[in-house]
Amino acid sequence: MAFKKAKAEPMLSKYIKEGDKVDIESIVRAGKDSEKRQYRTMVYDIVSEDQIRIAMPMEQGKVILLPVDAEYNLCFYTKNGLYQCIAKVLERNKNGNVFSLLMELVTDLSKYQRREYYRLNTVLEMKASKVADEVDMLSTEEVEIIDTDITFDNGVMVDISGGGARFISRTQYPVGSEVLFKFKLFVSGKINEYTLHGRVLFSQPLKNNPGAYEHRMQFIRIPKDDRESIIRYIFEEERKIRRREKG
Repeated sequence: MAFKKAKAEPMLSKYIKEGDKVDIESIVRAGKDSEKRQYRTMVYDIVSEDQIRIAMPMEQGKVILLPVDAEYNLCFYTKNGLYQCIAKVLERNKNGNVFSLLMELVTDLSKYQRREYYRLNTVLEMKASKVADEVDMLSTEEVEIIDTDITFDNGVMVDISGGGARFISRTQYPVGSEVLFKFKLFVSGKINEYTLHGRVLFSQPLKNNPGAYEHRMQFIRIPKDDRESIIRYIFEEERKIRRREKG
């Protein structure tokens, strides 16, 4: 079922700016077996109040050629929060070394309310370890580590949300594997320590850093208190950033 063309949100350019990050997620229609895919890219140009140009997404160094006329969920990461809409690919373009997509909004731009998926760019030390067979993980929300001799590898977390994190490490964790993820955050005036269970959604070597790997991980069985604490940390850091920008 196609979406009815909607009148664009007035002053689209008031909310979305060039350089804003945007997630593109494929729409799986009822009766279709296609896998839902998600890519991260950025806004290249605001063409009009209902058309936007974005950089073509890339995966493992290769440009992803999204099909013309296909519709996608877009989630924009802006200074004023997250906004979402559904948009259709009108055309694919190449200007020099820049590959872009011209997309037309087919639903209104709306505020995105799922706080746990707002990603904060950061640089934090962390440790990770692949979950081995001898580590007994409970199937409830609470995670209990039975084996105390687990070896953790050092890494750097480069963004975080209430739903997961992206990190760089010298160890590559295969897509689909489960890891233990340890880190600390300064929240509401105190240091909080976290040991969370996650599943690797994306993994690739870094071209500009031989021997290092980028991973995207989704938290699984995360306690509610830990998720809320991470979201609180993100909001506090966002407020600090806005204050510095105004100052």
